[in-house]
Amino acid sequence: MFFAVAITACFLLSKAQEAEIQAVRIGNRIDVTIGDRFFTSYYFEDDEKYPYFFPLNSPVSGASVTSMRNGIYPHHTSLFFGCDRVNGGNYWQEELERGRIVSLGAQIVEAKGKRIVITDECVWKRPDAEVPIIDRRKITITAPSATLYQLDFDIEMEMLTDVTIEKTNHSLLSVRVDPDLSVEQGGVMVNAEGKTGENGTFGVASPWMDYYGTRKTGTEGIAILQHPSNRWYPSPWFTRDYGFFSPTPMYWPPGDKETKMPKGDKLKLRYRILVHGGNTQQADIAGQFAEYSF
Repeated sequence: MFFAVAITACFLLSKAQEAEIQAVRIGNRIDVTIGDRFFTSYYFEDDEKYPYFFPLNSPVSGASVTSMRNGIYPHHTSLFFGCDRVNGGNYWQEELERGRIVSLGAQIVEAKGKRIVITDECVWKRPDAEVPIIDRRKITITAPSATLYQLDFDIEMEMLTDVTIEKTNHSLLSVRVDPDLSVEQGGVMVNAEGKTGENGTFGVASPWMDYYGTRKTGTEGIAILQHPSNRWYPSPWFTRDYGFFSPTPMYWPPGDKETKMPKGDKLKLRYRILVHGGNTQQADIAGQFAEYSF
């Protein structure tokens, strides 16, 4: 029995390594498939607050490990990048007039193969105000194994004017986990030091965080890894047991007041998102981080 399971596992791993990844643009979204399975879409719609990824389908169940908004938190949009309180604007929540991150047109740089690469250039703007930031992002998607899908984010934010970000818990890369994986529903949120739940992880600086739970089809989850080259590394985390987590330096700025970046400053940020089967140990998130940070 053991050998049969081992052979099956090796076969699945081999198939995953052989699986072709493909990206196709359809209007203002890019669909990504891994093998014969749909994985995710990158949306850059004209009437949205910012670009985002949804769903993020697990290699185990095929169901999304993230969720898309609800009546209480309509600004939680699966996997996204934004910031509140930027020079008086809001590029995270509330109405579009408060601020939008507008894609100038995402491009598929590598459309098919062992990886796909998407690039985008986004302008942060609002009516009757100077544009504070333009960001340039590259997202590389791979499938390292049968139970692991990976998104690498390389983001450069260029300050087009002097930028002041008031203290805010809404900043930069963020994930809203599907409710049935949340701590409130029996899931686990754990950081690199082994601290768990909102009480153990909120405001704690840590290189990575994993969030997973068990469904009928098995255990699966999503992790965010911060690259050591990032400014403010390792950032403290804003975490919620209902299913939200984000490395959020702007909520703990120097002097506990605000974050200032001068005109011409270029803030480079790197993150790795892992959509994985199994729990933190089974997915070897610590090992994945060691490889990423090398």
